[in-house]
Parts: sequence; structure tokens; C-alpha cells
Amino acid sequence: MPISLDHLNAAPAPEFVAALGEIFEHAPWVAEAVTSQRPFATVTALHAAMINAVRASPAETQIGFLRGHPDLAGKAARAGDIAEASKSEQAGLGLDRLSDADYDEMLRLNTAYTEKFGFPFIVCVRRKTRVAVIADFVRRIGNDRTAELNAALGEIGYITRLRLADAVTGPGMPDVAGHLSTHVLDSYHGQPAGDVAITLFEIGREGERTALKVTRTNDNGRTDEPLLHGGPLRAGQYELLFEIGDYFRTRGVKLPDQPFLDDVVLRFGIDAPEGRYHVPLVATPWSYSTYRGS
Repeated sequence: MPISLDHLNAAPAPEFVAALGEIFEHAPWVAEAVTSQRPFATVTALHAAMINAVRASPAETQIGFLRGHPDLAGKAARAGDIAEASKSEQAGLGLDRLSDADYDEMLRLNTAYTEKFGFPFIVCVRRKTRVAVIADFVRRIGNDRTAELNAALGEIGYITRLRLADAVTGPGMPDVAGHLSTHVLDSYHGQPAGDVAITLFEIGREGERTALKVTRTNDNGRTDEPLLHGGPLRAGQYELLFEIGDYFRTRGVKLPDQPFLDDVVLRFGIDAPEGRYHVPLVATPWSYSTYRGS
């Protein structure tokens, strides 16, 4: 269960450090460094203080801290021999279930990255699809060491913000959740389109699709709950499939044997994991449009 910020503010220093010591991977010194700054007015302020402690530390301390992180889908991760939080985060992206070919690719990237920078590649895997993680890996290998150190610390900020939001409750929680929604408007009849079947897919490598959610619109043309919510959206490519042909057939619209529109597919990208994305469909049997709403 999450610990209240009030409790942490009043707790003896050893208890405070014990509660937060693993928010920053194998680095209880970060919690120790901010103990004297209590009380914190918000959970966001607590996280900011911890990040500032890392960024204010000497370069050799920062490098040692980064070296305490496991390789992404490396040997230790594959064997389950990493911290529980890292194990859960990597498993959430399926990095513990890679094919041999994908594992060999990750090994090659990890080796090239570590040889160049002297610390492992670090990315907040809870904020990206697997395709986006690989693209980030390839892009960031081209950075110089100063830029990459800053990028790694930035990702540490995202990782620890999520961990702290899971572990502590109180005022001023960090903004860690995105929101994806849709609705369908029937502009032929001039009304919301109810009972439209919708499938949300994540787009993987080579364009393969993984279904994330199957739902239907309600009488207001919206889904009863957001398509994705409750945590960060994973930056990457997605697809919404609307079975609009079936909808118009059930509304008595006479369609040809080969309707001009049957399934409507919208492919779109998410770049802001904590953002609000609304992807509506405005349709007739012969036309459709969309836009990014909020």
C-alpha cells in the first residue's frame, strides 16, 4: 500500500530512507540526501528534491549511479536477477519474453552503447512502445557523452516519478497519467453513432498489430470508459478500427455489395505519454474525417 506523505514527513530518518531507498535504483543515498529537507508540501516537491540531489552530485557519483541500472533486456534481466521494480517495468513491455533474434539485437545495442558511454542505456519503458524504445536506443547512440548523460538522467526522472507516484500518496501528486478517448458522429443522420464496434491496436515492428482494446460506442457515440487511461500512454504508433459499414447497415442505409466505406482505419502517433488524446470519427457511408481533440 502507498505510504502517506504526512507519515514520511514525520518518520524517523532511517524509516524515511528505508521507505524510499529503492525509488532510485540501488541508491538509498538519494533519499538520505533529502531527509533534512522535510517536511515536503507535495509529493511532486519530494520528487523534485530527490532528482535535484542526483543532478547536484559529482559526475563520478552520477556515473556510478547509472552503472547500478541493469541493461535493457540484458542477461540479468532475462534471468530475473534485477531489482523488483526494474523487473516489473521491463516485463510490462515484454522485454523478458523476447525472441532469440530480438534478444541478440538488444545485446548488440547494449554492448555498443556501454562501450561508447561507460554506463547502460536507460529509458522509462513505461512511457514507450517497444518499437519506440528501439528507435530511441538507435538514435541516442549517436549522442555525445554529455548529451547522453543528460538524456539518461532525464529518463531517470520519468522512471522515479512513476515509482514515487506508486509508493507515496498525498497532496500534489506528480502528473503521470495520459488519456486516450474517441467518439463517433454520424453526420449522415446528424446524430451520435451508437453501437459502433471499435478496436484499438498498437503498431509493432514490420507493421504487425497487437489489439489493446475491443469496445463499442454507447448511445452518445462515446465509449463507456477511455480507451487508455490510469497511467502514462506509451509513445508510439497506434491504429483505431471502426466498423462503420456494419453500423450504417443496421441503420437501414442501403449499401452496395462492395460499400465505399466498410471498416475505417485511423493510424496515429502518440508522442506525449502524459497528454490527452481524443481521436474522433465523423462519418457518412461515403466520407469520414478526424482530428486531434482533447
